[in-house]
Amino acid sequence: MSNEENKISLVTLGCAKNLVDTEILVGGLKNNSYEIVEKPLESDVVIVNTCGFLDKAREESVDTILDLGRLKKEGKIKKLIAMGCFTERYGDAVEEEIPEVDKVFGSEEHASVLTYLTGKEFQRNDPDFQRSTLTPKHYAYLKISEGCDNVCSFCSIPLMRGLQQSQPIAWNVMEAKRLAQSGVKELLVIGQDTTTYGWDFDKKKGIHDLFDELDDVDGLDWIRFHYAHPAHLNNRMIKRYSSLNRLIPYIDMPVQHGSAKMLKDMRRGLGPDGIKKRIDNLRNANPDIAIRTSMIVGFPGEGDKEFKELLDFIEEVQFDRLGVFTYSEEEGTHGAEVFEDIIPAEVKDQRKEQVMILQQDINYKKNKDLVGTTQKVLVDIANEQGTSLGRTYRDSPEIDNYVKIKGKVQPGEFYNVKITDAMEYDLIGEVCE
Repeated sequence: MSNEENKISLVTLGCAKNLVDTEILVGGLKNNSYEIVEKPLESDVVIVNTCGFLDKAREESVDTILDLGRLKKEGKIKKLIAMGCFTERYGDAVEEEIPEVDKVFGSEEHASVLTYLTGKEFQRNDPDFQRSTLTPKHYAYLKISEGCDNVCSFCSIPLMRGLQQSQPIAWNVMEAKRLAQSGVKELLVIGQDTTTYGWDFDKKKGIHDLFDELDDVDGLDWIRFHYAHPAHLNNRMIKRYSSLNRLIPYIDMPVQHGSAKMLKDMRRGLGPDGIKKRIDNLRNANPDIAIRTSMIVGFPGEGDKEFKELLDFIEEVQFDRLGVFTYSEEEGTHGAEVFEDIIPAEVKDQRKEQVMILQQDINYKKNKDLVGTTQKVLVDIANEQGTSLGRTYRDSPEIDNYVKIKGKVQPGEFYNVKITDAMEYDLIGEVCE
């Protein structure tokens, strides 16, 4: 390729796991002398890393590909490549129906994308795949496994990403050290189901074994634990919240519902009482722990009774952070084969709004309790003229709340911030002198 054809832009849709895939590809492209540019209109080649998890994500993937296809048709870009979860499942349809797409790849085919562009053969573990992080310098994601062995009724991820493959402990530790040496202070541990990490090894290991090793990585201040399945969260990992130094008291644990019937139909492996016991154990291990969760409303069979059980469950547990999805039928899943998706979209949306209003009240009360306290805050965005944005340990980037900071700060640094006011989601504070 000549220099004129050397500019590539990447559009990443979906979750942090997709972002890591893009980062691996960016590393390979940079090592092969490609210039990465931000805007598709400034590039010769556009690579879309698609998401196929829910109907809204699939719509976004299709719309994005169509929009870029128009740019290709108009001669504004030279090549269009689609990869990721959506094309893993629907690649043939994309190639058939959107001829502007030059080539389609699955979610793990980084090497094939590079081979297609360069004509050279690559292996996934080539040094050419040194990750190039796209997050701010002070935090990064560590994807410890790929795929998933669970059979949740609503989820198509195993169909798109395959069965679980855990990265070896040594590899994860090496990557964590490399990230720490590059200036990363906060490491966010992710996977499809991080709590089953290591179950697929010949000599079975557990997530607690990995955290014991990560806790020794110099340079890291915060290690944040995401995507814990409550049914697989064992006491050995829970106890690490009272013994490890770098593991912060935060857990992202999607529980999905609070009704025994719904949890059984969703095939979650644990009822509401079991989930509450896990939460009690977490709070006993570390009373400061912040628990983030996600819920699904509108799953088939969710009547007024089951929905009320969900609201009561949220009210009782008092989650620190909570996100809500409306159920969408996923082709090929147990839910799609066994249940009829008959709850109207407007009912699903109303229920989602009710859950969010309830959580907003819980959030506001918890935030008000922090007024007058001093919190350790990591700054994400520094604004010399106005308000800077940072996070306490209770908040993961992009998905949780912010502390709006008055006073001079630097991005990527920790500050003691006195909380002066609280809003429904965000806190307001001043840097302590």
